Amino acid sequence: MKFFIDTANLAQIKEANDLGILDGVTTNPSLMAKEGIKGETAILQHYVDICNIVDGDVSAEVISTDYAGMIIEGEKLAALHNNIVVKIPMIKDGIKAIKYFTSKGIRTNCTLVFGAGQAILAAKAGATYLSPFVGRLDDISYDGMDLIAQIAHIYSVQGYETQILAASIRNPMHIIKSAEVGAHVITSPLESILALLKHPLTDIGLEKFLADHKKSNA
Repeated sequence: MKFFIDTANLAQIKEANDLGILDGVTTNPSLMAKEGIKGETAILQHYVDICNIVDGDVSAEVISTDYAGMIIEGEKLAALHNNIVVKIPMIKDGIKAIKYFTSKGIRTNCTLVFGAGQAILAAKAGATYLSPFVGRLDDISYDGMDLIAQIAHIYSVQGYETQILAASIRNPMHIIKSAEVGAHVITSPLESILALLKHPLTDIGLEKFLADHKKSNA
């Protein structure tokens, strides 16, 4: 399973990349705004800056909701860097845009997915990645992991090549469960990735090893 980091913060991207396990980055307009990145020129340059850090796919999201606008934006984004994947919302014109980009050899990430029917349409259109939002489903008392498992089963049965990218990850258990039920990729805040490192028995064991080493060298 690939690990993507869900942020526009360059320092966090560098830290995740330095771990040696980072495969890519996802961003969106909200994450850009959080970092104070404003204006088209600054946003486009920020995508290039991210691509220069990470040797992997970087999802860059369109903000248009009409077909023509998505095509114009998507082609501009794809031209920025070979690592760019155009992020398209799961709407009618979005599916049309994904089909167009697929025909042009431009990779896509279909985002804001909350149902298996949507996942089938995205795969039929040729999306490279599909982003079901597990955390937001949990927020409305629906188990987001059930959706990941359902999509994984459908894709396996039908032979779809679209990769399931579990998004809206809220905690380390979301990452572990995503791996268990068949997600190909997770995208997560840095804190959830770093939380996978932690276990109290590891801390206790290391403390004992160090204490015993100190005694043996006293």
